[in-house]
Amino acid sequence: MAKRNRTVDDTVISKRIDSGRGQGKGSSYKPWLLIQDVPSIGLATRIKGWKTNRVHHFLSNLELNYFYILEWSSVITDIREQYPLLPREETLAIASNCGIRHPQEPKTQIPIVITCDFFITIAENIGETEVARTVKSSKELQSKRTREKLEIERLYWSQREIDWGIVTEQEIPLIIAKNVEWLHPFKNLEDLEFSQDFVDRISKFLIQEIAKSQTPLVKITNFCDDQLGLLSGTSLSVVRYLIANRAWLVDMNQPIQPDKPLMVKSLVN
Repeated sequence: MAKRNRTVDDTVISKRIDSGRGQGKGSSYKPWLLIQDVPSIGLATRIKGWKTNRVHHFLSNLELNYFYILEWSSVITDIREQYPLLPREETLAIASNCGIRHPQEPKTQIPIVITCDFFITIAENIGETEVARTVKSSKELQSKRTREKLEIERLYWSQREIDWGIVTEQEIPLIIAKNVEWLHPFKNLEDLEFSQDFVDRISKFLIQEIAKSQTPLVKITNFCDDQLGLLSGTSLSVVRYLIANRAWLVDMNQPIQPDKPLMVKSLVN
């Protein structure tokens, strides 16, 4: 099989702009970089978003974990990843004024379009606000070259009066991220092919069992499957749906472990 040509030149950049890359909002947004545009080191991920109802493209596990935190937040309304800092002439000017070498394509020596990992929309009482966040590991920030490139980003967003910041692994609550990862495929009834009446019936049975015992969750869901003649795993899927939709409120700062009892703080009708 022929290797994908990932070399970037001015023609590629123009085609991306013409195709709508880096444009749109919500479900219509197209990331500037897709996972097939960059060499894979096994950390790239595509995942359909709850808030946007589109496929997101992440280039690292750190980006993915931060995405899960944004997905769970009740004030975040839109998540745009791999957001381009356009026009390119602006970042070139910033780099030149700062005496910083602008990032470029190694093979063609063409200045690349710099991207910000996340451009986020936040709902507020007076409307919406947008912020930009770059995700980097603490180790990456030790590199002078990394800090130089981040300075270009900072100045770009400063000129637009957009709040910009760096998120490291230290700012990402990993337990919450892992809990959301476990829940994430179970958000929509359509994907699960469940009816609301079916979910309500299973929920009623489960909560009675959970409330009266300290039995591990998976034993309760297996018991429910057996009693109601359901396929194995069905009741656990319903639990994940209920938590994902906040119908069952649990402490997301604690790991959700099916082999241990589930503590439900409250139920939402």
